[in-house]
Amino acid sequence: MPKPLWAPWRMAYIRAASKECASGRTECLFCGLLKCADDEAALILHRDRHAFVVMNRFPYNNGHLMVVPNRHVGDYERLRPEEGREMHRLVQASMRTLRLAFKPAGYNVGMNFGRVAGAGVVDHVHAHIVPRWLGDVNYMPLLAETKVIGEHLLDTYRQLRKRFRRLR
Repeated sequence: MPKPLWAPWRMAYIRAASKECASGRTECLFCGLLKCADDEAALILHRDRHAFVVMNRFPYNNGHLMVVPNRHVGDYERLRPEEGREMHRLVQASMRTLRLAFKPAGYNVGMNFGRVAGAGVVDHVHAHIVPRWLGDVNYMPLLAETKVIGEHLLDTYRQLRKRFRRLR
C-alpha cells in the first residue's frame, strides 16, 4: 500500500495567487494568475477570449497543463456555451502541443468537482491535461515516497510557450 506523500506547501499555493502577481486581496488562485502581467512568472502558456492554458506548478508529470475559463465559475453546469467550447478547443490544442513537443504515449485528461472528488481548487472550473509515457512511473514513489519530474518547469514552459504562440 503506497504511503501518502505529505506536501503541506501545496495548500499555500492553492489558497493564494502567485505572490508576484496577486492584487493583495484574497482571491482565487486562477483569477490571481490571470491578472498577472508576467506570463512566465504565472506559467501561463496561452490566453484566449474565454479561457487560458497554464502549467501546473506542482505537476503530476512533466508537462501537466490546465485549461481554465477566464470567468470565475465553480460549477461546470454554469459554464457559458462559448466558455465550454473554448475550453474544449484548448484541451485539444494542449494535447497537440504536448504531442509535438514531447511525444507522450498517452494522456490523462479530466476535471474534479468538489474537494471529495479531489479538486484542489473547488471554486474555479479547470481541466487537467497530463501527458504520460511508458515507464514514466518508476520506483521513486514506492521506495522513496518521491515523485520525479524529469525537467525544470521553466525549461518545459519555454518549449511549450513557443508552440502555443503559433495558436494566435
